[in-house]
Amino acid sequence: MIPPIIADTHTHTLSCDHAFSTLSDNVAAAAQKGLKIIAYTEHAPALPGAPSYLHFRALPLLPRYLHGVMILRGAEVNITGYDGKLDLSDEILGKLEFVVASLHPPVIDPCTVEEGTRTWMAVANNPLVDVIGHCGAARYPFEHRPVIQEFARTGKIVEINNNSLTERAGSVENCRAIAALCAEYGVPVVLCSDSHFADSVGRVTGAAAILEEINFPKELILNTDYDRFLAVARKLSGKTLTDEV
Repeated sequence: MIPPIIADTHTHTLSCDHAFSTLSDNVAAAAQKGLKIIAYTEHAPALPGAPSYLHFRALPLLPRYLHGVMILRGAEVNITGYDGKLDLSDEILGKLEFVVASLHPPVIDPCTVEEGTRTWMAVANNPLVDVIGHCGAARYPFEHRPVIQEFARTGKIVEINNNSLTERAGSVENCRAIAALCAEYGVPVVLCSDSHFADSVGRVTGAAAILEEINFPKELILNTDYDRFLAVARKLSGKTLTDEV
């Protein structure tokens, strides 16, 4: 069995206009479910209804702990071009603690396999990106093997996004194939809720089932072990992640 997660690495709040809970609501839900860490990864400005860049500049104002849960100050940045361009500046990205990069309509149009492959290859080589966000969506196809090999070479983390399994067509089959290649090439993964409402924080049942089906190596699932995940979070953030700002 896949162990329960100790950190939800992809969550949203009503700071964007298509989510429905406050950060405090989300953290309280995380605490109730026994999570130790939550990554606050709000949508970046290119997505309609998302907060401006000022929101991300102000993230150091957040407490490190709330309800006994550690808060990682992050973002879900939008990939805005097939060259891998992102919608937050390098200055802001460099100060964040957990950066997920994703493809979203209407920020970027559905693509060909060649365009999708080129996009993820470029993102893989951006040192300011930590996590590859919901890359199983059928509208953004890519050549899985060479891209996963590049993720392995550049040290990226791939998320298995529970929300995608019902909200993004083709994600179940694609996530299974992507996860199998991550296992083959030793690419670490995280299970995440992509929560837009507090009740779904920590909900990763479908994503965990996919990894269980393929007998995914448990040592490559970063956020089922507190010490393992904390070590990675400290390395990515360059912080001890205690009470310091």
